[in-house]
Amino acid sequence: MAVSTVYTTQSFHSTCSISTPSKTHLGFNQKKQILFYNSGKRVTNRGIAAVPYVIRCSGDTLVIGLAADSGCGKSTFMRRLTSVFGGAAEPPKGGNPDSNTLISDTTTVICLDDYHSLDRTGRKEKGVTALDPRANDFDLMYEQVKAMKEGKAVDKPIYNHVTGLLDPPELIKPPKILVIEGLHPMFDQRVRDLLDFSIYLDISNEVKFAWKIQRDMAERGHSLESIKASIEARKPDFEAYIDPQKQYADAVIEVLPTQLIPGDNEGKILRVRLIMKEGVKYFNPVYLFDEGSTISWIPCGRKLTCSYPGIKFTYGPESYFGHEVSVLEMDGQFDRLDELIYVESHLSNLSTKFYGEVTQQMLKHSEFPGSNNGTGLFQTIVGLKIRDLYEQITASKAAAPLQATKA
Repeated sequence: MAVSTVYTTQSFHSTCSISTPSKTHLGFNQKKQILFYNSGKRVTNRGIAAVPYVIRCSGDTLVIGLAADSGCGKSTFMRRLTSVFGGAAEPPKGGNPDSNTLISDTTTVICLDDYHSLDRTGRKEKGVTALDPRANDFDLMYEQVKAMKEGKAVDKPIYNHVTGLLDPPELIKPPKILVIEGLHPMFDQRVRDLLDFSIYLDISNEVKFAWKIQRDMAERGHSLESIKASIEARKPDFEAYIDPQKQYADAVIEVLPTQLIPGDNEGKILRVRLIMKEGVKYFNPVYLFDEGSTISWIPCGRKLTCSYPGIKFTYGPESYFGHEVSVLEMDGQFDRLDELIYVESHLSNLSTKFYGEVTQQMLKHSEFPGSNNGTGLFQTIVGLKIRDLYEQITASKAAAPLQATKA
């Protein structure tokens, strides 16, 4: 049998196996050239004409884009996503304590605020918000995301949210999965074309206002008046530069006020829609009961405890910015998370590893915002889908060299 050794090459950022050939039925060893595979391209080591080894390399960094306005739950989503892959996500060890980067065993999450070209004072002087493209360095963003996708480390800048200044850069090594989250991951077409999968968090104005007040007053010490002024000042730029990005997303999590309570303005009960684009490679939309059908389901009863106003699920095909999509919707909230498994058992294409994994993940992070409603449920489901996407792409890349040698 062939002997195989695994190496990790920094230049290619690929896992490579070097195999000695086994004896053929004719009784002698076959000789093959050394072949490198990078980004799906075949490169021959021309310096060696023929040697008795075959090197097969798999995979570049998978890049996921998450777009949303400020205060729309990106941080919570990132914690759910990294948890699906295992290992706690933490700031770079020994680095800037105000770093926005989170690193786990598999994932690295980069906040695109780090690519602000203007600090807080500079934006005020020029009269622009952080949402304005003129306040951001898209050339550097593209160059560094591209470099990491190709397996190269970068010195990434840091935007300090406490001081409003641009701090010295930090060294970021290419991970297995790179998540770029922030205002503009799909704004620049060059960056957009680097994404393997993209998500947009679409929060209605009513819900967004409540969330932003809670975060900025509690965590950042802002006054209610300053938050209101910030929201009004940002609205034109949000509508011009951020919101249009959702048309490019492979999945959209849309958060709206409930329809279960007529005229409700409190925003405590949420209606959440998971909009999943059809035809995306390696991504199969989740469905309820019967794929492609139009379903309305009230699960409350003996197997699911529901206090007023209850819970309602709907599912069906729709059109979204000219794309065919499947939409799974949940209106209401769970009273008992352990009963979520009843709902989970009626959902298909969840990409779980075992029965009840969605429920397990939700219980594991029950203290996270949105854990009792559709925001937490759909964030968890999308996290599992991204894990499945990563595994499928990795398997495909690993198989490509073998298929090439047979060709």
